[in-house]
Amino acid sequence: MAETLVPGLRRILAPNPSPMTFRGTNTYLLGETDLAVIDPGPADPRHVEAILAAIGPDQRVSHILVTHAHLDHSPLARELAQATGAPVLAYGDATAGRSAVMTRLAAAGVTGGGEGVDRAFVPDITLEDEARIDGAGWSLTALWTPGHFGNHLCFAWGDHVFSGDLVMGWASSLISPPDGDLGDFMASCRRLRARAPRVLHPGHGAPVVDAMERIDWLISHRLAREAQVLEALAVAPATAAELARRLYGDTPPALLPAAARNVLAHLVDLTEQSRVTCSGPLTETARFRLA
Repeated sequence: MAETLVPGLRRILAPNPSPMTFRGTNTYLLGETDLAVIDPGPADPRHVEAILAAIGPDQRVSHILVTHAHLDHSPLARELAQATGAPVLAYGDATAGRSAVMTRLAAAGVTGGGEGVDRAFVPDITLEDEARIDGAGWSLTALWTPGHFGNHLCFAWGDHVFSGDLVMGWASSLISPPDGDLGDFMASCRRLRARAPRVLHPGHGAPVVDAMERIDWLISHRLAREAQVLEALAVAPATAAELARRLYGDTPPALLPAAARNVLAHLVDLTEQSRVTCSGPLTETARFRLA
């Protein structure tokens, strides 16, 4: 069922709750007549039925916008496009926007973990950074904000921003190489902060009404985790998995692999900064030490 958040904006919660998706993926319907569907969500027949049921007799879907190509955000886009005739708009396919270091990691065989990549995703229309999307009574600006994922876009709607998985209220974003890049993530958070949004509508969880405070917390959280990684490496060299076990001592065992991906993201970023080094190739099993 569609829930009205503010006039002209509704949200439908996808039925895919999990430790990675919280209560499920948020699908947003923006507009009164021509509707933009933002993040159609996972390939689930129940969810596409809920979206189609929310379209009134005097409404039509004019745009389908995807923040990024994770399996909990983009797969339903093609089915919804076929059902409504609306084009799918995104920054690019699942490899678009990947940074140079992450491209090298992918070529070396480093594979991602976490939410899963929609490798079949291809938009009908690619959006450049700062592209404007206009509909009846609404306008959005696409902001290329890589970090959680290379092709990640946020969509600014006045002083509201649909922030995808860049900024959420319930948890910090997973950054899992080679799809996630911590250096890009920090730059994207700072870029979003510079816009001074008032409210964020994330891919998971409730609206973030203290947007600036939340962005500041995310930046500080990552800097604190970086300091912990460096402190741990000052004691002894370690792999990402070993560091995750040290630094995430209260994390349930089932979530430790995701924690190790986050630590790996920090290690890759610190390697790029020449603050740590590793013996042998830069991979998820490499042993890192202070430079």
